[in-house]
Amino acid sequence: TKSIKLLAIIFILATGAIQAQTLKFGHINSTQLLTQMPETKMADSTLQKFGTTLEAQLKTMTNEYQSKVTEFRANEATMSEPIKEAKAKEINDLETRIQDFQESAQTSLQKKKEEIYTPIIKKAEDAIKGIAKEKGYSYIFDTSVGVVLYAQESDDVMPLVKAKLGLK
Repeated sequence: TKSIKLLAIIFILATGAIQAQTLKFGHINSTQLLTQMPETKMADSTLQKFGTTLEAQLKTMTNEYQSKVTEFRANEATMSEPIKEAKAKEINDLETRIQDFQESAQTSLQKKKEEIYTPIIKKAEDAIKGIAKEKGYSYIFDTSVGVVLYAQESDDVMPLVKAKLGLK
C-alpha cells in the first residue's frame, strides 16, 4: 500500500508539472486598446460636450454672484438695514446654490462617464476573453495597470484583439 500511495503522489506531481507546462500567457495594454477604439473617441466628445454645458451654467451662476456682490459693496453704505439684510441673504443663497450645483454637476459628470464608457470597456473585455478562449490562453495580464512586476516572456495579444474588434 505504501508503494501505491507513492505512485499516486508521483502521478499527481507529474500531472501538475505537465499542466504547469501547458499554461499559456499573454499580455495587453488595455488603456492603449481603449484609446484606439472609435467608440472611445465618440464617448470622449460626448463627455466633453456634457462637461462644457455644465461649465457654462456654472459660469452664468458665478457671473450673477459676482455682479450681486459688486452691486452690494457699491451700494452698501446707502442701503437701509432691511434691504442690506435681504441683499446679503440673496447673495448667501446664491452662493449655496452654486456650491450645490458644483456638487451635483460633479456627480452628474461621473454618472455620465460611467454610462458612456461601461459598454466600451465591456466590449474590449469581451474581445480579450474571446481571444483568450480562441487561442488557448490561461492568463492575459493587463500591462497598463503596472501590477505585474515580473513575468516570463508572454504573447502580446493586442494585434489579435484589435483584429477581433476590427481596428487597424
